[in-house]
Amino acid sequence: MQIFDRETWVEIYHTLSKNKLRTILTMIGVAWGMFLYVFLLGAAKGAENGFYKIFDGYATNSIFLWGGSTGEPYKGYPRGRDLIIHLDDEEYLKKQIPEIDFVVPRSAAESEQSVINRKNKSKNFTVFGDFASVSKVQKKQLITGRLLNEEDDIQKKKVTIIGKEVYEQLFNHEENAIGQYIKINGIYFQVVGVYRNPNSGFLQEDVVYIPFNTYQKIYNQGDKVNWMVISIKPQYNVNIVEEKIKAALRKKYDVAPTDEKAFGAWNFAENFRKLTNFLKGLQILTWFVGGLTILAGVVAISNILLITVKERTLEIGIRRALGAKPAEIRTQILMESVFLTVLSGLLGFILGVLLLIGMSSFMGEANPKFPFYNPTVNIWNVLAALILMVSLGLFIGLIPAQRAVQIKPIDALRTE
Repeated sequence: MQIFDRETWVEIYHTLSKNKLRTILTMIGVAWGMFLYVFLLGAAKGAENGFYKIFDGYATNSIFLWGGSTGEPYKGYPRGRDLIIHLDDEEYLKKQIPEIDFVVPRSAAESEQSVINRKNKSKNFTVFGDFASVSKVQKKQLITGRLLNEEDDIQKKKVTIIGKEVYEQLFNHEENAIGQYIKINGIYFQVVGVYRNPNSGFLQEDVVYIPFNTYQKIYNQGDKVNWMVISIKPQYNVNIVEEKIKAALRKKYDVAPTDEKAFGAWNFAENFRKLTNFLKGLQILTWFVGGLTILAGVVAISNILLITVKERTLEIGIRRALGAKPAEIRTQILMESVFLTVLSGLLGFILGVLLLIGMSSFMGEANPKFPFYNPTVNIWNVLAALILMVSLGLFIGLIPAQRAVQIKPIDALRTE
């Protein structure tokens, strides 16, 4: 076969090396297309991995619910009535709405930060009252010690876990905080754990966590709850279930069925879905832009080969006069086209991968909380691009190849 003929490859080398600058400039077009395709695809995947890393450990199929103020008068109640959700709403909602997976009530003194004292240091930090089940919706990474457990809550223990920033402001460097005491609004709490944010998620490191029942007691909350995290079973539509939850609470608290202001909610699932759709759209855009850029590069190769064929008119005419078959001439031109296309594509692929490796290393070390992680490129996407390049190289190469075949020996000799 001509493709395995050494003389064929020698001739391809001499043909392309006659005008090195033109060959290099031609290859840049395809190399740039492949580079752009690999880099953008890898960058999009890195962003996707980064955002998934942010939400790792969070119950993404959930909503955050809190009481608001009524927007309509109803059953003798005036407009503007403040609504507060209560602890028994957890069981009420579970019975009313079977689509709910679990509910995590939470309390937090967010409007007024609590004064935290240790020895001669005094700082203001937000205090959360949490059940042990909060780990289902919010992941903490322990630096030392342990998390709060059910026994702490049942016995209303005065224990706490503190964030890394709280530790740094209240304790000396490398001082062991476990077993030490801090004062929260004048009450002593024993530190049982120090945590940090495991990724770039929403978990703040300047927060103090105490058992839920302990919080309710010292802040005189009774059965009032600031807000709830409600996780929905994955097979159900969160938007529909959210409306069912609000409708059930309106019924319980004598709120007008059409009142949209009575209960506030942040739909985590809906926002997470929008983010994933955006990332998918980014990848599709990458395929589109990369594919068009590769196509433009291959067309440039075809144009250059047309010029080359014109310059080689005499050579092709002599080969035809000496008995070269049209198929041999056509194959020669097609091989030149495919060779340039594949070589350019491989160079672009290597450069794209190297840049992704550099970006991953730089961003990971300089800012580990930046949403960019492990920018990989699917091997099947790369193979698809290479197959597309070869196919385009063959298809586009047919134009100069057919032009070469149409050259008649007598006409070629006359050009000289």
